[in-house]
Amino acid sequence: MAVLAMLRAESAFAHAQQGQAAGFLTGLGHPLSGLDHVLAMVAVGLWGAQLGSPFIWLLPVAFPLVMAMGGMLGFMGISLPGIEYGIAASAILLGAAVMFEVRPPLAVAAILVGFFAIFHGHAHGNELPMGQSALLYSMGFVIATGCLHATGIGIGTIHRWRWGQTLLRVAGAVVAAGGVFFMWKAFP
Repeated sequence: MAVLAMLRAESAFAHAQQGQAAGFLTGLGHPLSGLDHVLAMVAVGLWGAQLGSPFIWLLPVAFPLVMAMGGMLGFMGISLPGIEYGIAASAILLGAAVMFEVRPPLAVAAILVGFFAIFHGHAHGNELPMGQSALLYSMGFVIATGCLHATGIGIGTIHRWRWGQTLLRVAGAVVAAGGVFFMWKAFP
């Protein structure tokens, strides 16, 4: 009797874990599956590194927090017009901010980054696969986004050298050009 109870409990536990792991892994891969997401998220890290403290900490925290809220809108089926335009515009403007080394007040930079994060989050939330855990899927895409920001920050550490400052500006131009391409693709 005890053996049957253990087998039954183990079977139920294994079934629940299967869907949860899939949701986390799907969420983890989602930001990495689109170059438009990658460019904008790396640009957040580049810009933060370029601007230094406290931007280097605040921008990569603001983006995923607001993105998670955008993801909730997508999960709930709340429509947000112009998602693809917003994502493309994020790459254009964040890339331009790095290219021109724009130094806005902290609140303005955080609001700008948060505004664009809503579009990225909504796109992630809107594409939650059926039957997968929304919570674990969200954890996956937030962690992946944080890793992309960290990559941008890591690259952005070259800003301490003059040649590095030039390379960062070139990287910003590449991000902005990618955004222009995605904006062009977004139009029918």
